[in-house]
Amino acid sequence: MISRDMTSQDKASPLHKKVLSDYCLDNLVSLRMAVDLLSQGTGYGVIVGLSIVFCLIILAAVKIQKRYLSEDSDQSEMFMVANRSVGTGLTCSAVFSSWMWINESVFSAAYTYKWGVALPVWWASGLSFQIALMAVLGIVAKLRVPYAHTSLEFMRRRYGSYAHGLFIVMNLINNVFGCGSMILAGSQLVTGMTGMHVIAACVLIPAGVVLYTAVGGLKATFLTDFLHTTIALILLIYFAIAVLSSQHIGGPAGLYDKINAANDHIDGNYKGSLLTFKSEPAILFGLVLKLGNLALVLMDTAFWQKSFASEVHATVPGYDLASIAIIAIPWCTGTVIGLSARAIEKTPVWIAYPDTLTLKQVNSGMVMPYVLESLLGKGATSGLLVLVFMAITSTVSSSMIAVSSIISLDFFRTYINPQASDRKIMKVSHLGVVFHGCFMAGFAIMLNYAGATNNWSTYFRPIIACPGIFPMMLTILWSRQTRLAAIAAPALGLCSGLAVWLGLSYKWGGAIDINTTQLQLPGLYGATTSFFSPLVYSVLISLIWPGQFDWREFLRIELIEEKTPVSSSPPSTLALDRIPDVNEEKKVAFESTSPSPPLTIRPDTETDLDAIVHPFGEDAIRHIKKWLKLAVAFFILNVLVTIILWPLPLYRNWIFTKNFFSGWVVMAMLWQWLALVLVVVYPVYDGRHEIAKTMRGMLRDSGRFTE
Repeated sequence: MISRDMTSQDKASPLHKKVLSDYCLDNLVSLRMAVDLLSQGTGYGVIVGLSIVFCLIILAAVKIQKRYLSEDSDQSEMFMVANRSVGTGLTCSAVFSSWMWINESVFSAAYTYKWGVALPVWWASGLSFQIALMAVLGIVAKLRVPYAHTSLEFMRRRYGSYAHGLFIVMNLINNVFGCGSMILAGSQLVTGMTGMHVIAACVLIPAGVVLYTAVGGLKATFLTDFLHTTIALILLIYFAIAVLSSQHIGGPAGLYDKINAANDHIDGNYKGSLLTFKSEPAILFGLVLKLGNLALVLMDTAFWQKSFASEVHATVPGYDLASIAIIAIPWCTGTVIGLSARAIEKTPVWIAYPDTLTLKQVNSGMVMPYVLESLLGKGATSGLLVLVFMAITSTVSSSMIAVSSIISLDFFRTYINPQASDRKIMKVSHLGVVFHGCFMAGFAIMLNYAGATNNWSTYFRPIIACPGIFPMMLTILWSRQTRLAAIAAPALGLCSGLAVWLGLSYKWGGAIDINTTQLQLPGLYGATTSFFSPLVYSVLISLIWPGQFDWREFLRIELIEEKTPVSSSPPSTLALDRIPDVNEEKKVAFESTSPSPPLTIRPDTETDLDAIVHPFGEDAIRHIKKWLKLAVAFFILNVLVTIILWPLPLYRNWIFTKNFFSGWVVMAMLWQWLALVLVVVYPVYDGRHEIAKTMRGMLRDSGRFTE
């Protein structure tokens, strides 16, 4: 995957050339394990069986929602943004689940195996602050674009069709490569564990997700995200405790001793130690990861949709709690599993002893399966297969809703049939889910046969997705960004990033191919250029050819309810009674801070701006601004802690002592329990009233049935 052992001081040294040569040779090694971990039947059984189970669960959940909670997934607002009524707990769980890719568990262990104890923290810091930033942008969107369905809607409203088309392409590319890389990585991992053909895995993994996503919509993905998260976290906590308590590890202190006894030397680490934070390859990877993950969040309309779907008072705490909880996954799993592999790899307990892992196997995520099979047996390895399925399907389901929303709203309703009814939009959305699932299966197969890996995608995706980050953020944060800047800045940034990436790959690799384009430094410099240069371009263009945007234009974005029959859901107390006249001094206010479908016509594009009134009342707007201040404060605190105050003081000529390492591991494990409370226990508590209401309804129906 990532070119290892390359330092900035020795970019073209013999060591660098040796690493590149080793990487090319190792690509010839088969993904199949030296030993069979699980049977093909187990692989097919888990993937097909769990797909059917989750489909049945969602079918039942949709019926229960519609009957007892008046939540009809046959309505567009419910299908795409869950009626903007999702609470804090479920928002936290859904965001956490969407961000808990197999990278954060399986691959954090693999990279910790390569670079040591520093890697999990850099990985964790590369996951957390993006979610905190999304909380800021989400609450700003609640204030300025209260009825948006996708992030692309407000791009079109402000800049017109050309910018809209450009950002549709950028969002789709980001979604396709993000989702495709996860399907590919998961399929290769399943193939390595079970011997299942990689094509079968690429097809079957998204197939089950298509079924329940097409039926249930966004609220269904929230519910399955909760189930996925619950199962996955329980498995990860079990793996960490069972591995550490194994007689072959002997707890944190025993793990420390065995790592030292293995005496592995890691190029680029202080004294070659796995137990030092001064690791150049780890910090370089962390920088690339931060940029890539920022693109995955901000350029993926799925994360925007979750903020649109949540209640106003749930957006900030839901996202911020998820940003705290997600730290646990790479920190604990990477540290315990990755270092345990180093501790036992050269001992008879290792399942492939005396063979050690090849670079190809490490980069394909096989570290965790080997450790679990060696220490815990086939039951734990089967559990890992379930974990992989949970992580991939959670990612794919969110991507399907996001892409189907882009197809139905940003393309079909905007350019094909502007007068489309809610029923027609729902039909297109369902077709979009099916199309996306089929396309992603084929795309993952293509990547596999093209020789691409999850790591190549990790370096390529930021370069093509990062150019849109600042222009999109400035769309809702800066009124002076002009249409020309919004169109030209991403295009210029993309060209700049590609030029740097390919130029440095050729300079330091001697060629431009699948191997040289996934070296660390070219990828880092290319991603950095793609990320920052559009900000410079946008500001310069906007200042040279200035303009000013009126934020009230965003209030012209409508709900998809006026032209269709009234939903079966009873009207909320939030409903907008009427649109006041221009001369009215007293404006209509909401009794709550969450918008719901209006009972009368919303402002259209011909309404004078002075006649448009914000759908929230003054009290609600003050409430939103208070949440905005809290979101900004938490974002700053998050960056200071996770990127500066926590890792940087440890980046020095020092190797962890046994006591420090033991405390480090214990804290990582406690953080996993905190994550369990935040994303599993709290959502149940937060939704206790809905659960009670549902149970009462079911009991009443049961009573009528038995009478």
